[in-house]
Amino acid sequence: MSGTSLDGLDLAFCEFEIEDGLWSYQIHGTETRSYPEELYNFLKTAVEFSGLELTKLDVELGQWMGKVVKSFIDSNQFEVDFIASHGHTVFHQPESGITMQIGNGNSIAAISQLPVVYDFRSLDVALGGQGAPLVPIGDALLFHGYDYCLNLGGIANISFHKDGRRLAYDICPCNMALNYIANKKGHNYDKGGAIAREGKLLPGLLEVLDNLAFYKQPYPKSLGYEWVSENVLNVINGCPDSLADIMRTLAEHIANQIAQALMKEESGQKLLVTGGGAFNHFLIELLRERLKEKVEVCIPDDTTINFKEALIFAFLGVLRIRGEVNCLSSVTGSSQDSCGGVLTH
Repeated sequence: MSGTSLDGLDLAFCEFEIEDGLWSYQIHGTETRSYPEELYNFLKTAVEFSGLELTKLDVELGQWMGKVVKSFIDSNQFEVDFIASHGHTVFHQPESGITMQIGNGNSIAAISQLPVVYDFRSLDVALGGQGAPLVPIGDALLFHGYDYCLNLGGIANISFHKDGRRLAYDICPCNMALNYIANKKGHNYDKGGAIAREGKLLPGLLEVLDNLAFYKQPYPKSLGYEWVSENVLNVINGCPDSLADIMRTLAEHIANQIAQALMKEESGQKLLVTGGGAFNHFLIELLRERLKEKVEVCIPDDTTINFKEALIFAFLGVLRIRGEVNCLSSVTGSSQDSCGGVLTH
């Protein structure tokens, strides 16, 4: 799993079992590999690449992923049935019928000598869907003890069950925007939310962010880098205030939007929080403050926080291999449920 926040490549060796119609899982090993500096810089600017440059980057990333996965498997002596790879999203414009995750699946297969399932989103987009989020079917089948599953990755997204259907959508930018500010201060990310905690709230900026048109749209809906860059990062770049104040205001904005998404529902609910943002103590404090007794904010063990998305894409690969639905139209807005992913041997 390679997320939009560019934290690195997450690897998880997972085992799944189904008994009496109920799925269970175990994670036997995990690792996060940082991108080599040149590759990191390419991925950061890939949206500006020419068609030829992007095609080359797709293959180069796939070759690097293949080597990393092979070394992860070999060093741990894992017995693997197949690899499921999300790839790295460069373009996501479902309204134009476009979504692109690079990290060439054939290159991964050639180097690892294992079957690979990749390109999980394109079929759903072709069927008129958002191609995102894909995690909710894993939330429903693997984490059924919670009322809501919130992922605080590059984008904050949520999934939940309502009226007999699984629903999900992207709420707002999260680490994609927070890390952008942290980078300007010379950090990869805001550890524990320390920078945001030092800052002061900027009411004017908060009002602009909270009133973006996307938040008033009905779900299903999804966000990509292009939208975040145009509507959030551009606003931040035009802001003369200190980076700590901007970071504080962004954290308040994220907490506002998540709380707004949850407060409409009945009280006594349980919210599972995963993704890198679960380690942002300041953001979690803001969230708990807003939700009070209405929703219990549950932070799981570090492995689940860090590797839940990798786990679920492994699970989507299992469903693809079995020829079962792994993408829900109730979540993406597509014309039908589907079994997405290209399988290469």
